[in-house]
Parts: sequence; structure tokens; C-alpha cells
Amino acid sequence: MSTTGPIRHARRALLWLGVLLIALSAVLVGGVASGNTTWAPKLALDLEGGTQMILAPEVAGGAAATQEQLDQAVEIIRQRVDGSGVAEAEITTQSGRNVVVSMPGTPSARERQLIQASANMEFRPVILAGSFGATPEENRTPEDQLPEPSAEPENASDTNWISPALMQEFEAYDCAAELAERSDSVNDPGQPMVACDPSTLSKYIVGPVEIPGQNIVDASHGQQRNAQGFVTGGWAVNLEFNGEGTGQFREVTQRLVGMTGAQNQFAILLDGVIVSAPTTNAVIADGRAEISGSFTEESARELAEQLKYGALPISFEIQSEQQISATLGADQLRMGMIAGIIGLVLVALYSFFQYRLLGLVTIASLVVAGLLTYLALVLLGWAQNYRLSLAGIAGIIVSIGLTADSFIVYFERIRDELRDGRNLASAVETGWKRAKRTIVASKAVNLLAAVVLYLVAVGNVRGFAFTLGLTAIADLIVVFLFTHPVLQLLARTRFFGEGHRLSGLDPSLLGVVPLYRGAGQVRRFNEEADAARSKRNAASAQEAARRQTIAERRKAAGRDSVTTPSTKDSDHA
Repeated sequence: MSTTGPIRHARRALLWLGVLLIALSAVLVGGVASGNTTWAPKLALDLEGGTQMILAPEVAGGAAATQEQLDQAVEIIRQRVDGSGVAEAEITTQSGRNVVVSMPGTPSARERQLIQASANMEFRPVILAGSFGATPEENRTPEDQLPEPSAEPENASDTNWISPALMQEFEAYDCAAELAERSDSVNDPGQPMVACDPSTLSKYIVGPVEIPGQNIVDASHGQQRNAQGFVTGGWAVNLEFNGEGTGQFREVTQRLVGMTGAQNQFAILLDGVIVSAPTTNAVIADGRAEISGSFTEESARELAEQLKYGALPISFEIQSEQQISATLGADQLRMGMIAGIIGLVLVALYSFFQYRLLGLVTIASLVVAGLLTYLALVLLGWAQNYRLSLAGIAGIIVSIGLTADSFIVYFERIRDELRDGRNLASAVETGWKRAKRTIVASKAVNLLAAVVLYLVAVGNVRGFAFTLGLTAIADLIVVFLFTHPVLQLLARTRFFGEGHRLSGLDPSLLGVVPLYRGAGQVRRFNEEADAARSKRNAASAQEAARRQTIAERRKAAGRDSVTTPSTKDSDHA
């Protein structure tokens, strides 16, 4: 077997692992330097404490909120503040009247808005556009010249929706003042209205609702791209409608694409305020639309979250807010860390007892897996607000044994190949081909269990499932990019290749003596084994002849006497 290929493969794999670690470390250093994250993972409510808010429902008309509305609100708020399921927030109802939200740390202004806002989303066509402020009285349309509808409106874009009263309201409407004194009044979805767009400092008369926000099935934010697929530098929100919404949006865009001026636009309103009023450039038949405008990354993310998780059936007012202490605290965190260290020490002792200095590969692999897990936890805390709970720490501790199991499977396959008479370099390659199937199957089962547990559970159990799945992925990366490449390199060294008694590959440790004496002695060992086998066979034949009975000997002699005359007769003839 050529040694150049495996060595080149090992060096390339270690290089890729180094690039991955350096890239993740560089991102973390940049985040810490910019003040966006810290060196430590974020902790969950049970380990750090946080904020508890009691939300009082506000129902139009002063009616009491039903239990169904509260339960629906709990699910929507949970999705808004913990959409990934790893922020460890707790949302419950209290006495059937209020909603209690407990969150790690201190909620930001954006999180408070996500908790309180009802986020009623509507799609209305634009009929008329104007300036953001009120039209000066001297420039307003005289009463005798106000537009009068000539017929019943044919569609939501028809100018016949504009009545004299609506035109007067539009001209007198001061968006700055109205937005500062916003009320919780609900607009009639079947009638036109005046709405403002703070991002473009414009106001519009918009027609009746054509697509309700409930017809949105998914929303995400990302950088805006042009028709050629290139990033333009701006941010956009991508929408996906359900079957009903897809048909409605297709009909709207078919009508608007042939119109000019302001009527070519459709307005997207959130709680009565326009968040975007894009023009219609084509018929959108697949139900996938992009909202673009003067979005920042933060505002695009916020809008996407509000659209994705739906409108609350009721709005809420924060009735009280207080800081709460950790439910478990620093003592449990310290005990969890001690348990992890004890588990790591036990694995190390077993590895050295069973594999001698080959156990150093196990320890080094666990260290690399731990480094990858640490970087992932900190970066996920920054990007996805992941919070490490005591259940998550338990998942990491369990993963120590699961990770070491992968290395044990590999080492034992190598030993099996050595027992078959292979040299170490060949045993490493052949053993890897067989062991990696077992390792991948094992990790696939771990990942499947983690995913199922994550999907069906809530709260701390999700944290356990998340870390269990994360460490399984880290284990696969380490086995493929570190453990196997390191063994490929060690197999070419004299210490391991010749089976030193401290290498873990000493013949006396493999169950057969002599079994493995180095690459140059395998053939001689086989020849010695064949000679010993022949000697044993000859001795067995002699013993069988000695134990023959008298009848068996006479029978054998009779065969000889029959044969002898025949031979003599043949010679005489």
C-alpha cells in the first residue's frame, strides 16, 4: 500500500479542521471586540435569573379575554420570544386572566414590542398618494370640487371608493401627529382608509383589504437581490402565502401590473401603519413575494418575526415587571461542571488503561470536540439567543461517553485487523473503512433521537436535545477530520508501527502471543504458524494409527495380502 496517499489525506483533513477552528474563533473575537457577545455562553433562566412580566389582556369593547384567546396568545408569544426553542423562556397563563412571561436577562425594547404587539397584517391596494403632512388649508380642494363617486367600485383599486369625506380626511391628515397619538381603534377591512408610511414620509388612501395577514405561512429576512441574483446591499422580507393567499395575490398583481402611478402600488399595513408600499412589476403566481424598502437588518428581522408568528388575538399591557433570581443558581452550575470533569477523567483513565498512550488520541479528540462545542454555543448565543441551561449541560456530559464510544469502535476495529496479520498502516485504513459505517450509523441514531425530542418537547428538555444533537455533529467532525488523520500519521511512526509495549498495540495486549511483530515480520510469523500446524497434523495421524483395534489392523493387513499376489503374478507374466 502506498503511504503517500494516506499521509496527504491526513494532512489535508487536519488543515480543514484548523481552518474551521480559526474561522469560528475569528468570528468570536470579532463579536467580543465589537461588544456584541462575550467569551462565555449565555445562561438560561434556571442558572442566571432574568425578568418576569405579567401581561394584562386588552380586548376591544372592554370584554374579558377567553381562555382560548389566552392559550393562543401564549403559543404566539412563545414563538416570538423563543422561536428557535433554545432561549429557555417560560410563558404561562395565570388564574385564567393574565399571561406570565419569564425571560433570561433583561428584555430589549424590540422584545417588549414583540410581546405586546398584536401585529394585525393587511394587504390593501393604493388608490391615491400624497405628502406626509397635512395639506395647507389654502391648497385643499374646495368642497364643490371634491370627487363624487360615479358608480359602485368594481374592485379594491377603483377611485370610486374616494368619497368627499374621505378626501377631506386625507388632505387634513397629519401623519406625524397621528402616529404620535395612535389609538387601538380597529379599521374596517371592507372600507378604504388613510394610512401613513413613515419610511418614505408618504400617506395614502388605500382600498379595502384584499389579503389578510393570516394567509401568510412563512416569512424570513435576508439581503435583497436583483433579477440576476446579485446582492444589492439592501435588506428585504420574503413572504410565502398559503393556497388561498396565493390565488388572492395572483389576482391582485394581475390587476395592478397594468395600472400606472400610485395605483400600481399595494400597501402592506401592520397595525394600521404602512411598512412598505412596493410597486408591482410582474404577476406573482407562485405565492412568493419580496418586500423591499428602507429596511435595516434589525427592522427586516423584526417584521419577518411578526409576520411569521402571526397576529395575537388580543393585545397586552405590561401590568408588572420584576427581576427574578436563578431557580437553580451557581451551585448547580458548579456541580454540573464538576460532574462533567469527573466524567472526562473517568474516560481518560479507562482510555489509558485499555489503550496505553493510544489513549492520548482519545483525550485530544475530546478536547477538540469540546472546543468546537464551546465555539458553537457562544456563537449561537450571539446569533440565535441560545441559552445554556442545566439540562443542556446534562446533554454535554452525556455526550462525553457517546463521543468516546466512537473512538473505541475505531480502535477495536484496528486491533481486529492486526489480529488478521495486517501491519498497522494497513490496519488503520481497512479498520477505518469498516468502523466509519458503524460510527455514522450510531451518530445518525443520536441525531434522530435529539431531533424527535426537540420537536415534541418544550422548555428545558429542548435544551437537552439541542446540546445532544450539537455534540453528535461535533463528534462526526472530529472523528473524520482529527482522529482518523492522526492515526494515519501515527501508524507511520516507529513507536506505534512496531507495537511498543506502551503504544497500546503491544502483542501481549491483543490476546494472542506472538501476534504482531511489526511490518517486516508478518510473513515469517505466518510461515512459523504453518510449520507448527503441519507438525500437529502428523502427530495426530501417528496417534490415530497407534489406537487402531486388532480387527482394524488385520483388515488393513488383508488388503495388503490381496494386493501382493496380484503384483507378483503380473511380474511373472
